Amino acid sequence: MNEVCRKFPRIRDLREDSDLTQQKVADYLHCSQSLYAYYESGKRNLPVDNLIALAKLYNVSTDYILELTDNPSPK
Repeated sequence: MNEVCRKFPRIRDLREDSDLTQQKVADYLHCSQSLYAYYESGKRNLPVDNLIALAKLYNVSTDYILELTDNPSPK
């Protein structure tokens, strides 16, 4: 997949670094695997509540997921 088109490249990186499947993360977010795959690919916008849930899951800041900072530590 072309990295340039992805809106949220860090959610895939965080998932892979945590050795989680898309299905496991989708289950955590209470959505389908295909919907979660759309979030990773940028085909669907990531809702704020899911952004917060992912930040909690990976113990990173939402700013890190959104690439507003390179510091993953939550404040």
